[in-house]
Amino acid sequence: PATADGVVGVGSVGGGPAAVGPVGVESAPAGGDPWGRYDPWAAAPLQESGAAQGSAERRRRRVRRALVGGAVALAVVSGLLGGVAGAYFERNGGIGAVELPQAGKEPAGRAPDSVAGIAARALPSVVTLHVSGSDEQGTGTGFVLDGLGHILTNNHVVEPAASSGAISVTFSGGQTAKARIVGRDTGYDLAVVQVSGVRGLTPMPLGNSDNVQVGDPVVAIGAPFDLANTVTSGIISAKERPITAGGEKGDGGDVSYVDALQTDAPINPGNSGGPLLDSHGRVIGINSAIRSADTGSDVQTGQAGSIGLGFAIPVNQAKRVAEELINTGRASHPVIGVTLDMNYTGDGAKVGAKSHDGGSPVAPGGPGAKAGIKAGDVITAVDGKPVHSGEELIVRTRAHRPGDRLSLTVRRDGRDREVTLVLGSAGGD
Repeated sequence: PATADGVVGVGSVGGGPAAVGPVGVESAPAGGDPWGRYDPWAAAPLQESGAAQGSAERRRRRVRRALVGGAVALAVVSGLLGGVAGAYFERNGGIGAVELPQAGKEPAGRAPDSVAGIAARALPSVVTLHVSGSDEQGTGTGFVLDGLGHILTNNHVVEPAASSGAISVTFSGGQTAKARIVGRDTGYDLAVVQVSGVRGLTPMPLGNSDNVQVGDPVVAIGAPFDLANTVTSGIISAKERPITAGGEKGDGGDVSYVDALQTDAPINPGNSGGPLLDSHGRVIGINSAIRSADTGSDVQTGQAGSIGLGFAIPVNQAKRVAEELINTGRASHPVIGVTLDMNYTGDGAKVGAKSHDGGSPVAPGGPGAKAGIKAGDVITAVDGKPVHSGEELIVRTRAHRPGDRLSLTVRRDGRDREVTLVLGSAGGD
């Protein structure tokens, strides 16, 4: 029989063995322990009310929907990431491939006073000249002076075509035109040619070479060894360098005498006639000559490389000559009116004993004669600046215009005296 607490008692029936029953199978008496019916090990859960059952079912459906939605979202994201990763690996060579860092695209513009900014403005005005003659041909540079097609360059660039030949001008954009010589001058080593039938010419702005100071930055543009539109930069190394180039030294007939600007901007054959520009992109000189280690002390324009000693004709001198060549076809030379002894080896420029035609070395009625200069006098300074040779006196003189007033220091019989004269004019070549 069951006990009051539901535990089956142990006994015997009819003297047989005791029977053992499961715990809690029988009901507890009324008013007994309410937990007596709870079996935590039973297979079926306790029954709930109908409302509770519906709420639980709804919660289960929401959970199932959330799980299904999360799985779908995870699949979509995984697919996108897989596609991106696949494209990246295909483009970059897979996992472990090297990809080097690199700067992105930048604006093309540059500061106006930078080398790049100056070159961008100047290049449309710079041209390359190809010159051919009966005996030789060569390449040089020039730049546009005006909208009429006048181009300034060196005389030694166009000289092969002076009597017969052809000149072809190529602009920075590749356009080519034929040119003719308007005028040239060997004494200044300058020439003007003109193209026709070319529209949209951009004249090069001219600066003032008197404003140039040693150390100023400069940019040179030209076609060294026919490499058109080549840009180099440097500084003004010196001013008023007396140089002579070309021909044989004598009375100046075939020799160019230049009171030059010196620069370390690399200049090579083919740069001749090209512009030397200041920091504002204005022409301050015309590149004309170099000194090369291959040629000793001679300043020349042949096939030698730059060693940082380049020379340019000051633009103030070039402007006057260019205007005369355009207007008259010839350039005038300022003269003192004396014949120099170019073989004199002492310091200064010595007036010779006679002229080239055997007459007086001091031209009658000329500036020198009016100033009292005589044969044998030695001129040692111009406007207080020393001169050490006849070539240097010619250079100092040609740096001026006809009509300019000069003060000369003249040594006679061991004594110095100051004389003043007004420069005369002689026709150019």
